[in-house]
Amino acid sequence: MERFRPTSGRIVGTVGVLIAAAVVVIGIVDREHGFSLPVVFAALFLGILAWAAMLRPGLWATQDELVMRNMLETVHIPLGAIEQIAVRQVLAVSAGEQRYLSPAVGRSRRQAIRANRPSDAAADPAESYPAFVEERISRLAEDARARQGIALLSDEQLELARGVRRRPAWPEIIGLAVSAVGFVVSLFL
Repeated sequence: MERFRPTSGRIVGTVGVLIAAAVVVIGIVDREHGFSLPVVFAALFLGILAWAAMLRPGLWATQDELVMRNMLETVHIPLGAIEQIAVRQVLAVSAGEQRYLSPAVGRSRRQAIRANRPSDAAADPAESYPAFVEERISRLAEDARARQGIALLSDEQLELARGVRRRPAWPEIIGLAVSAVGFVVSLFL
């Protein structure tokens, strides 16, 4: 298994989760002088949202699949099914007639603009990691197609793309739903 490190959001996400956790703990422990129940539920919602949006996203490749763990789902894409990959502000992978996005690896807006100019692309050391991820996944997809004897854009590749699996992130979905309903109900109590 080969993991690709996320390119942004970790510090802000961690700070957001810690602040939300502090508000929730203070609201629960100090019910007399702490935060009100709607504030506690709002902090819980925002903390789960910060976790899901900034800390949960991940990207890795196994022998046969590219795994994209996103905010509210995890997508398993057979490597041989990958037709095209591009890293702009987010990672975009085309397989079959679908396009899958992952915020785990991306470029800033300025890096994305510079990447389109060949003279500047190699000059920025921060640019090298997203370019490395793009090249590495492309190579893994080529190797998988070669192992399986599948040509790019063939019917066999289209058939392989039907094997893409999506798994919902139930803990995050349930946590967001419960905290949102708790917030609304607590407003009327």
